[in-house]
Amino acid sequence: MNKNNLVILIVTSIICLLPICLAIAVYDDLPEKVVMQWNFVQNPNWYAHKAVAAFGMPVFFMVINIFVNFFMLTDPKRENASKAIRIFTQWFISFLSLILVPLQLLMNLGADIPLLMIILVLIGILSIFMGNYLPKNRQNYSIGIKVPWTLNDPENWNKTHRLAGIIWIIGGILFIITAFLPLENITGIIVICSIISMLVIVPIIYSYCLYKKS
Repeated sequence: MNKNNLVILIVTSIICLLPICLAIAVYDDLPEKVVMQWNFVQNPNWYAHKAVAAFGMPVFFMVINIFVNFFMLTDPKRENASKAIRIFTQWFISFLSLILVPLQLLMNLGADIPLLMIILVLIGILSIFMGNYLPKNRQNYSIGIKVPWTLNDPENWNKTHRLAGIIWIIGGILFIITAFLPLENITGIIVICSIISMLVIVPIIYSYCLYKKS
C-alpha cells in the first residue's frame, strides 16, 4: 500500500466516524430503543439500543471500509480495474456512513424522511455510474462480474462487461423511476428484486453462453 492509498484509507475511515458527532449532539433525545430497519412502507422491522445506532453503526462502516480498501489494494490485478471505479470504491463506504447514519438518527428523532425513495435514487445513480465504467474495467479479482468464465478468458470478461454496462445503466434508470412510484410491500419487493436480478443474472447467463459457445 503506497502513501497515497494509506492517506485515503485514514481519511475515509475518519469520515465513516464523523456521524458520531451528530450522535453525541442528539443522543439524549433519542429513544432508548431505536429503529434499525424499516420495510417498504416505513414500518419498523427491528430495534436496538440507541448506542448501536449512534456509535456502533459508524464503527461498523469504518470496519467495512478498511476491509474493502484492503481487499481492493491487495488485488494483484488491481491496475486493470477502471481508475474511476477504483477511486469510487475507496470512498464509497465513507459516503454511505455520512448519509445513512444521520438519516437513521433523524428518523428516530421523528423526522419525516422518505428513506426508501432516497435509497433507490442513490442505488440508481450508483448503477448508472457503474454502467458507464464497467466496459472499461479489465480483468481483476476485486471489481466486476467475477465468475469462472470471465476470470479465465479476457475476451469473455470484456464482452460480458460491455453488456453489463448497458444493463446497469437501464437498471439505474428503472431504480430512479421506481423510487417515485407508490409501491406496496409485496409489489415493491417484486419490482426491486426483478431489477436486481436483471443486473446480476443476465450478465452471468450471457457470460456462460459465451463460454459454451467458445
